[in-house]
Amino acid sequence: MKAETFLPDDYRPAEDEPFMNDRQTEYFRRKLEAWKAELLDDGKHTIEGLQAATRNIPDVSDRASEETDRALELRTRDRQRKLVAKIDQALRRIEQGEYGYCEATGDPISLKRLDARPIATLSLEAQERHERREKVHRDT
Repeated sequence: MKAETFLPDDYRPAEDEPFMNDRQTEYFRRKLEAWKAELLDDGKHTIEGLQAATRNIPDVSDRASEETDRALELRTRDRQRKLVAKIDQALRRIEQGEYGYCEATGDPISLKRLDARPIATLSLEAQERHERREKVHRDT
């Protein structure tokens, strides 16, 4: 276990410092852990809400509306579950010293991209290439 790196509350990774130094790595680790905690907390509230909402509604329209809401909640919850798995993968990459580097090229992913999407595994250029290839395969 590494010693914790001190980060001021207003710290933001900057291009003029060494890429993925201890401060940047700690910044992204904390960002990912906070995001994960928020998603898990939201999920807990969703489950509690669904359990509390289980009741017999005699009106067919009201029941259909409630079932639609429930299905939407469950889809949202499934997306959150997948996002938590991606966050866990990003945290593992941090531990392994691989975080912040493009899986396709090995080049650094821009700090701006990582700050906006901390689970990114591809640089913007590699992501765009990937999406173009996917579109070509979908269109054929």
